Amino acid sequence: MLVAIRGLRASTGAVRVQLYDEDGFLEKGRWIARVEVPGGGRRSVELCVPVPRPGTYGIAVRHDANANGKSDGGDGGGFSRDPKLSLLRLKPAFAQVAVPLAAGTSRIAVTINYRHGFGVGPDR
Repeated sequence: MLVAIRGLRASTGAVRVQLYDEDGFLEKGRWIARVEVPGGGRRSVELCVPVPRPGTYGIAVRHDANANGKSDGGDGGGFSRDPKLSLLRLKPAFAQVAVPLAAGTSRIAVTINYRHGFGVGPDR
């Protein structure tokens, strides 16, 4: 699967993409595939994520803006199908991010969201 990540606030840090099935969605260590790259001066990134077989999956993307390996207020994140997030609901349900994948190469785009005061959304 090719994942086009857009809307990075800064070209620094690291970008991580994790592939999940419904059973392990967003549970620590339960991802099926994981790809991480340095920001490398880019405001958008395209990554190839290996998918083991056709099925329904969800993608979670994290921009660790300062590459410290921790979740900070300046970090961003996003999911397949770009569900609406809020400070009270930062983790969507699997049904909101589920993408059916057939054999062959699939492409999806993910918009990164950041905290803005009391809200969450794409960088302005």
